[in-house]
Amino acid sequence: MKKRSKKFGIKKVIISIILLILLFLLVGAGLNYKTIEKIYTGVTLFQPSKMNERFRNLDQKFSSRKVESSETIFHLEKNLKDLPEDYMYLGEKHNVNDFIKRTNTTGLIVIQDDKITYEEYFNGYKESDRMITWSVSKSIISSLIGIAIEEGYINDVYDYVTDYVPSLLKSGYREVTIKDVLQMSSGIRFNEDYFDNNSDVNQMGARSLGLGKSLEDLLISLTRERTPGTYNRYVSSDTQVLGMVLREATGVDIATYTQEKLWKPAGMEFDAHWLTDSAGVESAFGGFNASLRDLARFGLLYLNKGFMMGNQIIPKKWITDSITPDAPHLLPGENPNSSWILGYGYQWWIPEGIENDFLGMGIYGQAIYINPKRNTVIVKTSAYKDYDTDGYEMELESIEFFRQLAIQ
Repeated sequence: MKKRSKKFGIKKVIISIILLILLFLLVGAGLNYKTIEKIYTGVTLFQPSKMNERFRNLDQKFSSRKVESSETIFHLEKNLKDLPEDYMYLGEKHNVNDFIKRTNTTGLIVIQDDKITYEEYFNGYKESDRMITWSVSKSIISSLIGIAIEEGYINDVYDYVTDYVPSLLKSGYREVTIKDVLQMSSGIRFNEDYFDNNSDVNQMGARSLGLGKSLEDLLISLTRERTPGTYNRYVSSDTQVLGMVLREATGVDIATYTQEKLWKPAGMEFDAHWLTDSAGVESAFGGFNASLRDLARFGLLYLNKGFMMGNQIIPKKWITDSITPDAPHLLPGENPNSSWILGYGYQWWIPEGIENDFLGMGIYGQAIYINPKRNTVIVKTSAYKDYDTDGYEMELESIEFFRQLAIQ
């Protein structure tokens, strides 16, 4: 089994650079308490003892832009049931409750046949809390691109990203299509190693928290290492480019477009927030904060082929295209032209097997799992403290955990 590059969300937030900034602030004139507090929170964001609390309502700790809830809420009926006791992973039986505890779950919701069959919050979380979704944000961005194409703001996925963002002509994204970026096949040279303080993704991480220069300055500096559309390699810069395309094409910020085209039409119950960089640009690659129940509604939107509240919110064809690996390098399984064992669509992961399921995933155990065959949506938020050591295995185990909950 081939191991991927370390991926999803943000890790260690360029600690050495942040500490230098903190030192400068401490010895400089005109200290600002809120700025110092923000830096301290960034430095300690992934400390095991603080992670659980840090991941809740993160938008209150850093710069963000609100996505207002709907005036008319999509009602979710309840038909509560017990979870199954066990699931199988790698030929061994594992206990469901043990997995929930071991992965430091903060929220878990199961919806089957349009009814909540299980909803529980852990470690001090409650239903109105906004959880940081990290790279599940990428799937939100994908839905917005599909809507923007339907509305005519974007012509189609075969347009070059530079048709909408000319500043990227100086970068490795020159002559890269929107489709290649959607499918994490841009060929861009990008270090997604969260254990390297100087990696590109850690630079993006610091900037996404408003602790450095703009995200877009970094994207413009990136170069190419492969021919676009030939190799599936997960890089967070691709999603940030999609965010740039979306903003330039629609003429509004991502939060406003999320609110008006997705959050309000789908009947979302609670406000959401996008984290922003120092220039006010949303962190498309991992900065979305939302309640567990609303993330489940988003999953239902995909389960129902984009139809909700009496409206076709996301185009039905976009849903199908988003979860269809349509080239050899995107197929699940051992694949010489992919960096991981899961397949890939338009910012959605596609596992092997006969379930025909798909999911969005974020670092430290965030997931929206959708199984049309079982008419099931599952959302799990977590603050998994051992991700550094076995996060790869935990994510694969999570899929089998979700499948068992869906089959019951």
